[in-house]
Amino acid sequence: MQQQWRTFVFGWVLIVTGSLLAHFIQTSGGITIKDVRFTGTGGKTLAAHLYIPAGVTPEEPAPGILAVHGYINSREVQSGFAIEFARRGYVVLAMDQAGHGYSDAPAFANGYGGPAGLTYLRSLDIVDKDNIGLEGHSMGGWAILAAANAFPDGYKAMVLEGASTGGNRSAPGAPQWPRNVAVVFSQFDEFAPSMWQVPRGSEVGSSANLQALFGTGSTVVTDRLYGDITQGTARILHSPPVTHPGDHISHVAIGHALDWFAQTLDGGTALPASDQIWFYKELGTLLALIGFVTLLCGSFNLLLATPAFASLRRVPETFAYGSRSARWWLTAVLSAAIPVVTFYPLMRWGGQLLGASAWLPQTITTQVAFWGVVNGLIFTGMGLVLRAGPVRFARALLPMLLISLASVAIGYIAVLLAQYFFLVDFRFWFVGVKALSLTQLQIMLVYLLPFTGFFVLALRALHSGLTVTSDSRLQQYGSNVLALMGGFLAFLLLQYGSLFLRGTLLTPAESLNTIVMIQFVPLLTIVAIISTYTYRRTASYLPGAFINALFVSWYIVAGQATQFPVG
Repeated sequence: MQQQWRTFVFGWVLIVTGSLLAHFIQTSGGITIKDVRFTGTGGKTLAAHLYIPAGVTPEEPAPGILAVHGYINSREVQSGFAIEFARRGYVVLAMDQAGHGYSDAPAFANGYGGPAGLTYLRSLDIVDKDNIGLEGHSMGGWAILAAANAFPDGYKAMVLEGASTGGNRSAPGAPQWPRNVAVVFSQFDEFAPSMWQVPRGSEVGSSANLQALFGTGSTVVTDRLYGDITQGTARILHSPPVTHPGDHISHVAIGHALDWFAQTLDGGTALPASDQIWFYKELGTLLALIGFVTLLCGSFNLLLATPAFASLRRVPETFAYGSRSARWWLTAVLSAAIPVVTFYPLMRWGGQLLGASAWLPQTITTQVAFWGVVNGLIFTGMGLVLRAGPVRFARALLPMLLISLASVAIGYIAVLLAQYFFLVDFRFWFVGVKALSLTQLQIMLVYLLPFTGFFVLALRALHSGLTVTSDSRLQQYGSNVLALMGGFLAFLLLQYGSLFLRGTLLTPAESLNTIVMIQFVPLLTIVAIISTYTYRRTASYLPGAFINALFVSWYIVAGQATQFPVG
């Protein structure tokens, strides 16, 4: 096989293998999955995956479960819960809440889409309407609470995963409402202060809000059943040893939900909570994600061998440094540290200055774009102060833009094919690459401009300020990966070291942005790999900048909440 085909073909092999594994796991035992759309309040379209166990028919209906993800996520994040519910004979509606995934904006509207989701689930003739459960994580918990408030007799039990009652998010919890509640709130949940008004997740039992829900004036004891299931007043608290987003990849957290519905819903198939296979689906979609990055690089290399783009192939001949000097180390440390130091304030200022509007309809995407543009300018200024040796770049702008577009287009086709044939995206945990809706494509084109500016400035600074003549291929990749994501990795280790040792983050008020920051480690690793790969073959930072701008804009927009309707 010719060398230029190897990476391209290997990427496809990983994608197909991973997608098949994920598909076989999520359809284990004859489960059927459908991509459904239904109409919610105000004519808004909502999207969901509908899991139907084998043998379920209108003549033999099964219990149903509405499963709702949290803020800035999508239905795929709930697949661990959905797979295990379906394996136990439950019909599962894992929906994109309002303004997320493929559900119409705005986010937060109409009970987060929860009431409409319950209405649709109850409309299915294959669902036993006397045995319906609700499960929601984080903001998804508020969606199912809104559904319970709208239809107090429309469900039998619920599981609040990393969510709370009361405040300005839902009606206050009481011994009689909601019906049969399991609260699964992790020991290291980052949102303990805002959710239950306690400093640590391990202290949630002392929350006055939780005690009101349980109808007790003393500390709620974990794993003890309160109230009565037959009366609808049952309550139980579980506290798995994970973080807030960790609920999604915790056998313990998922097991608590399985146990609760086994106790409170009639019907289904008896399986022990320890019998879980969902993690193999995570491994499959992770393999596909690795294959996707490999395919992007392989597509670029294959296109570079064609007559249309062969003139772009060029080996870098000039380097910033002959060896790693004190100035190199200073530049590297600043490159890793500055993005982290500026992250929280720039995210905050970006939200305050720009907010959400019809032009910039996604708050967090706007904040990240603001952070990126400012950091790109900082890197450019730093390069003027900490001058290295002159590095000459190739600058065939139009062909570099075209080859970048073509490379990303091939990767996008792979995502579409996996979604169409296997109903999977490429992901691990809450880091996922999925196809854009038409509305999200419109949004992406707006955010593409600032992200392109960031990557052009940042990657020019990377390759003009940190290249070393004597570096091997492995050293060059490793150096660039650490320069881009190393600061975030080090800071997150400190953050979560504090959380696991003391029970609180170093910055308790920045829980959401800290969870957002977790994605920067794998995302910037991918950026560094693609940028280094393309630079080594063209002696230019432009292809890496264009490919990464397209990919990152696509990735962020597809995975974020849309607060403002578009069109």
